[in-house]
Amino acid sequence: MALFRRKEEKNEQQEELSTRPEAAPAYHNPYIDELAEHYKSRLLRETNLERLTSLAPGEMRLAIERMVSQYMSEEKVVIPRNEKELLLTRLINESVGLGPLEPLLADPEITEISINGHKEVYIEKKGRLELTDLKFRDEEHLRHIVDRIVAPLGRRIDESSPMVDARLKDGSRVNAVIPPISLNGTLVSIRKFRKDPFSMDDLMGFNTFDSKMSFFLQAVVQAKMNVLISGGTGSGKTTLLNAVSKAIPHYERVITIEDSAELKLDRPNCVGLEARPPNMEGRGEITIRHLVRNSLRMRPDRIIVGEVRGAEAFDMLQAMNTGHEGSLTTVHANSPQDAFNRLEGMVIMAGMELPSSVIREYIVSALDYIVQVTRLSDGTRKLVSISEVYTGPNKQTEVHEIFRFQRVGMGKRGEVLGYFTPTGVIPRSLERLRTFGIDIDESLFTSGEVKRREHLHPI
Repeated sequence: MALFRRKEEKNEQQEELSTRPEAAPAYHNPYIDELAEHYKSRLLRETNLERLTSLAPGEMRLAIERMVSQYMSEEKVVIPRNEKELLLTRLINESVGLGPLEPLLADPEITEISINGHKEVYIEKKGRLELTDLKFRDEEHLRHIVDRIVAPLGRRIDESSPMVDARLKDGSRVNAVIPPISLNGTLVSIRKFRKDPFSMDDLMGFNTFDSKMSFFLQAVVQAKMNVLISGGTGSGKTTLLNAVSKAIPHYERVITIEDSAELKLDRPNCVGLEARPPNMEGRGEITIRHLVRNSLRMRPDRIIVGEVRGAEAFDMLQAMNTGHEGSLTTVHANSPQDAFNRLEGMVIMAGMELPSSVIREYIVSALDYIVQVTRLSDGTRKLVSISEVYTGPNKQTEVHEIFRFQRVGMGKRGEVLGYFTPTGVIPRSLERLRTFGIDIDESLFTSGEVKRREHLHPI
C-alpha cells in the first residue's frame, strides 16, 4: 500500500512539519487524506457505525480515537500528535459528519456557504463573500455529502428530482441543485443560523437601527399591532423577526408557521408548525396555507408566519382581520409599495376575484406597520424604514414613514455613510400604545419641524 511505502519519507518530514507556524489543513494534506480513507474503510467494515453515531460527540471522538490508535499500532504507523488530531477530525467529518463543510459550519462568523461545484466554495463573513481554498475531491464526493444531508429528512436528489430544500440539525437551511438543471456541477447554498439568536440590543450594536427605532418597534409589537417585515434575500428579515418577537408578553400563546423552521423564540407557550413537501409519490404535502388555517383552531394569541409567498397571504390577512392582533410575518419586497403590490398579487393567487381597490382596503385593515430592511452595497444590513399604514380620507392606501435611514454618501473603503432619523410624522397609533401602558412622548418622532400628513404621498 502506497501510504506504508511513503511512511519512512513521511517520518523524515515530521520534524520540519511540526516546526511550521501552521500545519497544512487536513483536506489539503495528501498523506492525511490517504490515511483517513484507509481508516474510514476499516471503521465501516469493522464497527457498528449506527452505534457510534448514537454516542455523544465527546464519547464518539474517544471511541474512534481508541479504534484508530489500535489500527495504527497494528500497522506500525506513527504521526505527530497535531496530525493525529487532524486525522481524527477528518475521520469523524467524513464518516458521520459533512466532510469539508464541518469547519465552516463550526465557524460562528460565517453566515452563508455557497458551493459552485466541487472546486469552488465561497463563504460570507460580515456581509462580504470570500473565496476559500477548500475543495471537494470530486463531484461524487460533493454529491455524497448532499445525500447525507437530505437522506435523514426523507428527501432525495437525482436527475428526476434535481432540486431539494433541507435543514441541518442546527437549523441551517440548505438548497441543492444538480445537473441537468445546474450547468456548473452540484450547487449548494447553506444559510446558517446562530444557536443563540440576536437580540434587539445585539442588532442595535451592529448599527442595524438606533435606540429610538428599537424602542418604538418593540412598543408596536407589545401593543399587539400587526407588522409586516419587508426586504430582499439575505437582508435580515428573519433575524429581525426573531429579535422583535421577544417583545411579545410571556403570558401570550404564540404559534409560529414556517416553510423551513428558522425561528427560535426562547419563551414559554410557543409552538411551531412546519410545512411539508410532497413525498416521492407526490403525496402528503402540507402547505403554509394549510397550517395557517389549522393554527386558528389552536387558540393563538399571536400568529407568526416566517414568510408569505403565495395564497397563504390571504389566510394570514384574514387572521389579522378577525381578532388575531399582534401577528407578524415577512415578505420578499424592496420597498413598502412593492410589499403592497406583492400582497395584492398573493391575494389574487388565493382565488379572490375582487377589484384591486377592495383588496387594498382588506390589506390596509389588516396591517398596521411595514418595516423595511435592506442589505446595503457594503454588506451591512439596515432597518431603512418604519412606516405606518392606514386608509386616507379619500379611501386611498397611505403609508407614512415614521423613521428612516438617511444615506449621505460612500466612504473611502466603500462603506455606506448615513444616519437614522425620525421623519417628523407623529404616528396615529400613539393612543393605542398608551392604552397598553406604553407612554411615548411626541418628541421621539420630531426632527425639526413636524410634517403635516397631507403633504405625504399616498401609494
